[in-house]
Amino acid sequence: MAEDTRQEKRASFSSLSEHNTNGLTRTSAVASGKSGASKKLVIKNFKDRPKLAENYTEDTWLKLRDAVGAIQNSTSIKYNLEELYQAVENLCSYKVSPTLYKQLRQVCEDHVQAQIHQFREESLDNLSFLKRMNRCWQDNCRQTIMIRSIFLFLDRTYVLQNSLLPSIWDTGLELFRTHIVSDSAVQKRTVDGILEQIELERNGETVDRSLLRSLLGMLSDLQVYKDSFEERFLIETNRLYAAEGQRLMQERDVPEYLHHVARRLDEENDRIMSYLDQSTQKPLISCVEKQLLGEHMTAVLQKGLSILLDGNRVTELALLYQLFSKVKGGLPTLLQFWRDYIKSFGGEIVCTPEKDKDMVQDLLDFKDKMDNVTQSCFTRNEGFINAMKEAFETFINRRPNKPAELIAKYVDSKLRAGNKEATEEELERILDKIMIIFRFIHGKDVFEAFYKKDLAKRLLVGKSASVDAEKSMLSKLKHECGAAFTSKLEGMFKDMELSKDIMIQFKQYIQNQSEPSNIELTVNILTMGYWPSYTPMEVHLPSEMVKLQEVFKVFYLGKHSGRKLQWQPTLGHAVLKSEFKEGKKELQVSLFQTLVLLMFNEGEEFSMEEIRTATGIEEGELRRTLQSLACGKARVLNKNPRGKDVEDGDRFNLNNDFKHKLFRIKINQIQMKETVEEQVSTTERVFQDRQYQIDAAVVRIMKMRKTLSHNLLVSEIYNQLKFPVKPGDLKKRIESLIDRDYMERDKETPNQYHYVA
Repeated sequence: MAEDTRQEKRASFSSLSEHNTNGLTRTSAVASGKSGASKKLVIKNFKDRPKLAENYTEDTWLKLRDAVGAIQNSTSIKYNLEELYQAVENLCSYKVSPTLYKQLRQVCEDHVQAQIHQFREESLDNLSFLKRMNRCWQDNCRQTIMIRSIFLFLDRTYVLQNSLLPSIWDTGLELFRTHIVSDSAVQKRTVDGILEQIELERNGETVDRSLLRSLLGMLSDLQVYKDSFEERFLIETNRLYAAEGQRLMQERDVPEYLHHVARRLDEENDRIMSYLDQSTQKPLISCVEKQLLGEHMTAVLQKGLSILLDGNRVTELALLYQLFSKVKGGLPTLLQFWRDYIKSFGGEIVCTPEKDKDMVQDLLDFKDKMDNVTQSCFTRNEGFINAMKEAFETFINRRPNKPAELIAKYVDSKLRAGNKEATEEELERILDKIMIIFRFIHGKDVFEAFYKKDLAKRLLVGKSASVDAEKSMLSKLKHECGAAFTSKLEGMFKDMELSKDIMIQFKQYIQNQSEPSNIELTVNILTMGYWPSYTPMEVHLPSEMVKLQEVFKVFYLGKHSGRKLQWQPTLGHAVLKSEFKEGKKELQVSLFQTLVLLMFNEGEEFSMEEIRTATGIEEGELRRTLQSLACGKARVLNKNPRGKDVEDGDRFNLNNDFKHKLFRIKINQIQMKETVEEQVSTTERVFQDRQYQIDAAVVRIMKMRKTLSHNLLVSEIYNQLKFPVKPGDLKKRIESLIDRDYMERDKETPNQYHYVA
C-alpha cells in the first residue's frame, strides 16, 4: 500500500471514480517486477492546515511596515523582496487581508500627510516650488510602485475581489490628491507657477518643458486638471490674446499680422504636443482663433484684403483663406469682401472712359489674376469661383454697350494681319479668354454689330491673319450663343467662297471675249442681308474700269437673273504699275488712291479742287487719300506747300524721284478713326433691331396666350429676350403695338391686354 503523506504542497488529482467523497477512488492493478503481483494506491483527504504561530501576524506586519518605511525614506530594505512578497501571500491566505489593507493605507497616509509641511515655506520662489512639488510627486509615484510590488498578492486578490476598494496605485494617487494637491494654498501656488512659466514661454523665454509636462501630467492623473488648471489657463489665454489682438491690429500691417497669428497657432499646437493635455487642444485653439481672428475679421479685411489682392500677395492670401476657414463665419465674410473688391476694381476699369483704350486687356489681366487667386489661394472653392463670376457679370454690365463694342474691337486687333504678338496657339488661348469675358455681357447683339463690321473689313481687304483663327472664333461664338447668332457671320464667309468660284468662271468668260481687257478685275459678291450696310458713294471711274464693270454685270446677271448689283467703291483696291527715275514699281493702293494717281497720266500738277472735281471723291475721304500719298512714309506725290495736313489751296505733282527698296509697295490708306457718329449709328442700329425683337416677342406671346395682364406679359418678355431692356422701353413698345392694332386694352381692366387676330 502506498500513502501520500506530504502536507506542505497542495496536490490536485483527477479522479476516475464517480464517488469522490471519502478519498478512496478505485483499486487498480499496478504492474510490478513480478508477474501477477498487484498493489493498491490509496488517496486520502488533506490534513487540516497547520495553525500560524501566535505572534506571526504582528511580527510579519512589523517586518512589512519596516520595508514600507525604508521605501518611503529611500533607505535600504533589510529583507529579501521575495521573502516580503511570500509574507504578504501567507497573511492573505490566512484571511488577514482586510486588516493588512487598512494598516498599509494608514502607513501611506501618515507619510503623505507629513509631506505637506515642505510646501508651507513662503521663501520659495515659484520655480523652486514647482521643482519641489515635482520631486515630491515623482517620489510618491516611485514609492507607490515599489510598495505595490511587495503587496501585489493583496492587490490582485483581496482588492480585486472588492470593487469598492481602490487599488494600491489608486490609493497612492488618492492620498496625494487629498492631502497635498487639494490643499488650496498648495494647489493655487502650483497652478500659479505653471501659468507663470507658460506666460514666460509665450513671451519668448525658454522654460523647462519636462517640468511642466510632469506637473500637468500629475494634475491629469489626479483628475484635477480640468477644474484646477484648465479653466484658469483658458481665462488667462483669453485675456492675453484679446489684449494682443487689439494692440497688434493697430501696430502692424495685415500681412505681418496674419503671419503672427499663424505663428501663435503653431506655438499653441506645439504646447499641446509637448506638455498640455490633449483635451485642452480644442478650447485652446478656438480661444486663440476667436481673439486673434474672429474678433478682427472685418477689420483685417477692410484694412488688408485690397492691399493683398492689388499686390498679388499669393502667400498671404493663401494664409488668410486658411486662417479664416478655421473661424466661425470666416469664409462667408471673406467671400463678401472678395466679391465687393472685384465689383469695385472691375467697375473702375469699365466705367472710366479714359481707360477705354486698355479696357479689354485690363479685364483679361484682372480675370487671370483673380483665377490665379482662387486656384492658388482659395483651394478652387466653388463658392468663391461663383462669387467671382457673379461680380464680373455685375460690374461689366454697369456700363451698357461699351464693353461689348471694345471686346469686338479687341478681337479685331488680334485677328487682323500684322498682329505678330502671338503664335496660333497663343492666339487660340487669347480667344478662349476673350470668350470668358464675353459670357458676362448681357447685350451680345452690340458685340455682334461691331464684330460684323470689323470682320467685313478683314475679309474684303484681305487683312485677316488666319482663316483658321477666324473660323475658330466663329465656332466659339456659335457654341456660346447658338446658330442664329452666327448665321450672318457664316453667310459672310460663304459669300467670300462663292465669290472665288464666280471669279474663276468670269476669267474663263473674259478669255472668250473678242476684246480682252488689259485690266484684271476681281469682284466680291456680298449678300446685302449678311454684311454691314455701306453708304453708296458715286465716283468717276476711268472708262476702262466702267467698261469692265458692265462686262461683269452682263456675265453675272446672265447667270443670276432678277438680282441687283450695287458697286461699293469704298471697299475697292488695285495694283498700279508705274515708272520712276529709279525704275519700275508696283503700287498696292485703294480705289480712291488709284483714281488720284491715274490723273497724273493726264497732267503734271493739280490742285485739290481739280482732283475732287475729276474723281468725284467726297472731300473728307479725298483729304485722307492725298495725305496718304503725299505725307506718309511712301511719298508718291509732292505737296506744295509742304506739311502734314492737306489744306484747300495745296497743289500736288508726281514725285519722279520716288525711291523704295521694294518692288511692290503697299501704300496704306490713312484710316479714319471711327467717329462718335459712326459708333452712335452702329448702336442705334442695334437699338432698332432690339425694338423689332421686342415687338416680335410681344406678338408671339399674345398670339399664344390671347389675354394677359401687364405684369405677366413683361415677365414673359424678359424670359424670351437675350439683351437688357428697361421697363419704360417695354411699355413704349406695347403702346406702339396697341396703336398698330396688334393688341388692345381690356375696356374694364386697363392693365389687361387682348390679342387682336
